[in-house]
Amino acid sequence: MTRRITILGATGSVGQSTIDLIARARDSYQVVALTGRRNVERLARDAVALSAEIAVTAHEECLEELRARLAGSGIEAAAGEAALIEAAARPSDWVMSAIIGAAGLRPGLAALEQGAVLALANKETLVCAGALVRRVAARAGARILPVDSEHSAVFQALAGADMDAVDRIILTASGGAFRDWPAERLEHATLAEASCHPNWNMGQRITIDSASMFNKAMEVIEAQHLFDIAPERIEVLIHPESLVHALVGFRDGALMAHVGVPDMRHAIGYALHWPERRALPVERLDLARIGQMSFAAPDEGRWPALRLAREVMAAGGLRGAAFNAAKERALDGFIAGRIGFCDMARVVETVLARMEGDAALIDGEMTLDNVMATDHLARRRADEAMTQRTG
Repeated sequence: MTRRITILGATGSVGQSTIDLIARARDSYQVVALTGRRNVERLARDAVALSAEIAVTAHEECLEELRARLAGSGIEAAAGEAALIEAAARPSDWVMSAIIGAAGLRPGLAALEQGAVLALANKETLVCAGALVRRVAARAGARILPVDSEHSAVFQALAGADMDAVDRIILTASGGAFRDWPAERLEHATLAEASCHPNWNMGQRITIDSASMFNKAMEVIEAQHLFDIAPERIEVLIHPESLVHALVGFRDGALMAHVGVPDMRHAIGYALHWPERRALPVERLDLARIGQMSFAAPDEGRWPALRLAREVMAAGGLRGAAFNAAKERALDGFIAGRIGFCDMARVVETVLARMEGDAALIDGEMTLDNVMATDHLARRRADEAMTQRTG
């Protein structure tokens, strides 16, 4: 049976890996919608190759170019946030949510509302609005499947297990570009240095988030919502080889680990074919050649993002939305050269402290309007904090 597929964030690394898998079994899928940002050439090329019904760019100023590149193909072109949401709401069996940042929240909710399986690679969706997202999914009878390599690993390790038997979840982290740097050197880390990951081939923003450990901090919050587990039962281990993606510890002392090459097609393929396991074009590990793997506890003094994430989970409310918004703006500031690498965590901590003065909002009901209001206020506060830091 042909499955109807939509890919939100088709031009990014996760979207491209998803397209790679779909193209290998072209007759099994009918592509409904592809969305992207400014890489209109790639978006149009893939839309034509996959015979998509519609291609959407997030940027309205790119619409004319998209239309020109799709001319004669019969594929609809659209642009802007409303068009993204409309594309996500089109009837599909399976939707990949790979839009970067909080921008993925509304399209992800639209996909859930029409009852699709949502393959979630956008961790911000649950960090910002976990309770709301789960509520919408339950009401619509939709299913959320994790696509982050760590959360997919947990999901697979849990297969057939009762959550009552789970003692802890352990997410692994490579340590990013600066895992071997002395802590004092981090203050002087450059954009170019932070943009090179030792193991994974990812976009610039997530690569920097890996170096700062904000990516892992977000994953800890996401795991709480995905697996409905107490925050204190979620652990992080530094694992430089990036071969063990996560472990699940059970109350009898057993640990179940998911081990595989650092290739996102593994997690994507698992979500795409779930509940079946099918052959995937990923490298098979030769454990004898690897020889050994290493693990270490993270230093939360070196990586304050992990501490901040735990504080956010402990306090609850809409602090996840504030955490993400402040992180996104601080990352913008680092990329633009406004602040230093270590200043990103300082900006986020400042914003979280200042948001406590808005208790009516930060502790308010988890609605989409309140999430967006928190997001907007936290971004403004982040800009103010960066201005104060730079004078």
